[in-house]
Formats: sequence, structure tokens, C-alpha cells
Amino acid sequence: MITKESIKNKFKSIFQEDPIIARSPGRINIIGEHTDYNDGFVLPAAIDKAVYIAVSKRADDLISLYAEDYKGKYEVNLHDIAPTDLHWPNYILGVVDQIQKRGLTIGGFNLYIDGDVPLGAGLSSSAAVECATTLALSELFQLHIERLEIPKIGQLAEHTYAGVKCGIMDQFASTFGKKDQVLKLDCRSLEYEYVPLILEGYTIILLNTNVKHALGDTAYNKRVEQCKQAIGWIKEKYPAVVNMRDVSVAMLDEMVKDKDAEVYTKTRFVVEESERVHQACENLKAGNLVALGQNLLASHHGLSQEYEVSCAESDYLVEFIIQFPEVLGARQMGGGFGGCTINLVKDDFIEELIAQVSPKYAEKFGKELTVISVKTDDGTSIL
Repeated sequence: MITKESIKNKFKSIFQEDPIIARSPGRINIIGEHTDYNDGFVLPAAIDKAVYIAVSKRADDLISLYAEDYKGKYEVNLHDIAPTDLHWPNYILGVVDQIQKRGLTIGGFNLYIDGDVPLGAGLSSSAAVECATTLALSELFQLHIERLEIPKIGQLAEHTYAGVKCGIMDQFASTFGKKDQVLKLDCRSLEYEYVPLILEGYTIILLNTNVKHALGDTAYNKRVEQCKQAIGWIKEKYPAVVNMRDVSVAMLDEMVKDKDAEVYTKTRFVVEESERVHQACENLKAGNLVALGQNLLASHHGLSQEYEVSCAESDYLVEFIIQFPEVLGARQMGGGFGGCTINLVKDDFIEELIAQVSPKYAEKFGKELTVISVKTDDGTSIL
């Protein structure tokens, strides 16, 4: 188990200094997938698995990084930073780049990173790294970065250094998450409200396919481009439209359907998925978990058959477990192409479900199924 003390001791053994330590959680997303970069609505929550960043100042301009997961060190001069083929330093260096672009002054620093957010599981370990790094450096160099700027810096770091044109949901959930709450976030205005997550007799269980998704993949960025293409066509008649957020299915029928069937199918999913976020909030407020579960299933169908960002492993898991009446809903979660499914399961059925699905999954795909139990938690903080 990672503690403030264990991080501090490890940091001292590497850098011989006492650090400032920031913690930023991973996130789940109840519903609202691929809507964030389209200015739509999402419904994430911060979880009790997090990334920890420890930092101390240096007397020179060197940035010295150490990642526990990779048992690897990376060093670069503050004034020579650039994206690296090593990949993991990019999430940190991208933040440094954004801080400098804001005209804020920092010096060289030592940084140690560890965490218990499973990598490549779609729980946004990268966003947690960016947010924890931003807060840690703000504290270390007394930059007084406002809380709302933390997710913005993280998002731009991911765009520029990791090469993924992600929306702001992951970084926002990491920063603003609250225990026992989900965040209904308007990704355009960044207005948000907390909706209580009360799951009487049910638990959210994540099933990790152990299929590693690499979102820098062309497929993710291609979806972003397809959405932009649809907007371009719609603007020819409806110039007020800025993003998919402003689009109705009727507009897609009129301006996109006859031009490109694939772009039409992809963008119609985005419009319908954003609407499902509003429905899910009403379901939660009314305590209607059955309706919430149906929403999750509708979302998965769209992600799999329309947006085509699921995978055989996720599809199999969803189809297998929804045969049980004790499972109210399930879907692919995160950017897609692997990672986890999110499942709403009756408390007293969880063990039996795992006992049934794990061997079947291993037999079919030759991979172990990892079960991740999560609770909601608070957002980015200094320990």
C-alpha cells in the first residue's frame, strides 16, 4: 500500500531530500464517452486509486525524474525539454511546457512518481499524473495556479506532448472529484454539479480486459476528425454550430447522412450519448438504478456497434454478465480499444459473478481477467 511515508522514504533514498507530495486520483466515468472533446456532457467520479508525485527543488536547471513503475530515470535541462520516445516522461514534461508557456518561472527539480492506478485500464492514470504534477510544481515554486487551471494545463500537456487530442473530462474529474459524488460536467462551459452516487445494495465493479489501449492510436484521433468533418458540413447551413454539442439528430439527417454514412453513424452516437448523461443524472436523483443500468447498456451498444471503439474482449464481458438479473448494466469504459468494463452488480452476487466469468474469459481469450473494486474519493491534493 502506498502511503505518504513510503513515498517520502523512497524519494529521500533517491534524491537525499525531503519532498512536497501531491496525490491525484484516477477516475471512472458512469456515462458520457467521447462526448467531452465534442463540448458535451460527462458523468465521471474520482476513485480511491491515485498517482503520487513527490518533488524538491534543485540548485541547477536539471529536471531529474524517476518512475517507480518503470524503475527508470530520465533527465533533461529545463530549457531543452521536448517530447521523448520513452513516453512516460511526456506527461510530466508536457506540464512543465504548459507552465512555462503561461509565463510562470520555475527552476530545476527532482520528481518521483508512483501510484496504484492500473496502467492502460482506462482509469486515466495519465490525467492523474498531469494534475498531480501541476499541483506539486505550483506548490514547490509558489506559482499559485488556480484550481480551474489544473485540468486545462493537464489537457494541453496531453495534446502537445502525448499526442492525444483528449477532452477535459479526465483531468477535471481528477481535480474536482468528491467522495460519494459524481460530477455532471458541461465540457464547454466547465460548469458542473455534484450528483450523489447512492447505489443501495449495488456496487460498481470494473472488469479489466488486460487489453492495453494506446490512445495515441490513429483510431481515437480519427474519431475526433470525423466529428470535425460533420461540423464542417453542418456549418454550411447552420453557421452558429460550433461543436457536436450544438447538433441535433435532425441536423445530422439533413446535412451528413447522404454525404458519408460512417461519419453520420459516429456523430449520431455522440449526440445520443450526451443525452444519456442527462438521463443518468435523473435516474440517480430518482434512485432508479434499473433505468441507469439500461442507460449503460445503450451506451455500450453505441460504443461497440456505432462508434466502434470497443473490442472483442469488452463485448464478450458485457454480453456474458448481462444474462444475470443481478447485473443491472455494463459497458466499455474510457476511450475504448480495451481497458475496463464498468458494471453495476448486486452486492451479494459479486463473488459468484467473478467465479463464473473469470474462467470463461481466460479460456476464450487466454488472458487473465482482473477485477478492480473502486470507491469514489476526493480530488487532487497536497498530502
